[in-house]
Amino acid sequence: MKYSKDEVIQYTREEDVKFIRLTFCDVFGKQKNIAIMPEELPRAFEYGISFDASAIAGFGDESRSDLLLHPEPETLMPLPWRPEHGRVVQMFSGITHPDGTPFACDTRSLLKRAVEEAKEAGLAFTFGAEQEFYLFRLDENGKPTGIPCDQAGYMDIAPEDRGENIRREICLTLEQMGIRPESSHHEEGPGQNEIDFRFADPLTAADNAMTFQRVVKTVAQRNAMAADFTPKPLADAPGNGFHINMSLRPLDREALFSHMIAGILKNVRSMTAFLNPTEASYERLGRHKAPQYVTWSHENRSQLIRIPAAAGEYRRLELRSADPTANPYLAFALMVYAGLAGIRENLPLCPPADFNLYTADRDTLSRFEKLPESYQEACDAAAASAFVRDRVPAGILAIYCEK
Repeated sequence: MKYSKDEVIQYTREEDVKFIRLTFCDVFGKQKNIAIMPEELPRAFEYGISFDASAIAGFGDESRSDLLLHPEPETLMPLPWRPEHGRVVQMFSGITHPDGTPFACDTRSLLKRAVEEAKEAGLAFTFGAEQEFYLFRLDENGKPTGIPCDQAGYMDIAPEDRGENIRREICLTLEQMGIRPESSHHEEGPGQNEIDFRFADPLTAADNAMTFQRVVKTVAQRNAMAADFTPKPLADAPGNGFHINMSLRPLDREALFSHMIAGILKNVRSMTAFLNPTEASYERLGRHKAPQYVTWSHENRSQLIRIPAAAGEYRRLELRSADPTANPYLAFALMVYAGLAGIRENLPLCPPADFNLYTADRDTLSRFEKLPESYQEACDAAAASAFVRDRVPAGILAIYCEK
């Protein structure tokens, strides 16, 4: 249900809500929040709630530290793990300067602008997220040990799969928050899990991706486990991927879908610093089904982009290079912009690479462009790209590539 401002205020009274968390994220996608009391809601909706941004990476320094959070009532959701009496809810919030101008490093607003540009072109994109994570045991002090919770493999079941009940609790918690998971299963790595989501508009999908990590970590901790979303938690096991499914409306023009894919392929190297924003990200790429080359194919999981076996409204592309350390707002915005660029430029789609890249010979592989092989190479590609410079605020680019 999407609430209005008045309905949010009424909800807090009727449901005994005592704390409202105004949620946002830094430029790297790390979730932050401020908690306010229900009595402050009218002020929050009308004027915003100020906070000191100088301690948040990329948000400014002590000389210009004041920013305002503006809660968006349609994003209201309960936090089910908090007490029934004196409940806690959250709302995602936009960020402005005190004079009302939008804050350039608010990546959620950046995604909003990308969606609006697509709307003006008569197009709409939808996204579905697939995030992988490991569950590690805790030591006697409650610290992660790096020891997986099990030694199960792909789609194994209990008792070998010891994450089954935790995934169940995660999915039920998400449902209580109004988020609908599509499926869940054990992944290839020991203690590795995946939960997938239904398609949604870009902003909702990104909000859900942010909320998902918080829920997973909370539920894991309640079960004496630690959830790890880093790209390569175990050196000899598969890394964690953030597979991004993207679809296009209207669906009745095949050429638009092909141009969208071509636009992403053309710009993906320059986008990689934002899809894979840590040094560890590049330890994952090119290993255990994580892509290394700029290619596409139907169904083939060794490719950067694959087109799953689906028809009609389920027809989509799956980008397989990103990992869960990516900021979903920034990642989705760049994919929307790249897809739009491909459509506007009528970019032709190259032939598919319908073979296994992991077993192909060197001569065959030499025909394909590689993804960046290090974070520095990815940053160099981003800095040299007119596509990125025109769409990513200079402040965000500097924060990513000068950290």
